[in-house]
Amino acid sequence: MSDPIEGGCLCGAVRFRASRMLALPTFCHCRTCRRASGAPLVAWITVARDGFSFTKGAPRAYRSSERVVRTFCGGCGTPLSYENEAYPDVVDLTTISLDAPERFPPRDHVWTRHAVPWLRLGDDLPRHPEFRPKT
Repeated sequence: MSDPIEGGCLCGAVRFRASRMLALPTFCHCRTCRRASGAPLVAWITVARDGFSFTKGAPRAYRSSERVVRTFCGGCGTPLSYENEAYPDVVDLTTISLDAPERFPPRDHVWTRHAVPWLRLGDDLPRHPEFRPKT
């Protein structure tokens, strides 16, 4: 991907830039993503840490589990990133915080065993009860 990936929060206080996507975009249904976002699922893209930076402002960070740090805008609350110590070379970004989210349509669903039962999606994307299988 030659164009940079840029995005930020609703109020404009925090902006970021990434140079390249590493994994297929996905929808996550896990309990912590749902609670962290206040939504029934979250769309993510995975980018290389070595080409990622916050370019304006400084997001707030919190540890949502023992190995995971999430960031959000301290002003408007927009969820921005997810970093897992088990995968130090990548950063996950909320797709909807991107300037051009239409460039990154999710290609599957993960952690569907946690999905809320009242959410009915009409897509035909692959669904994985937990992690995406290694290919």
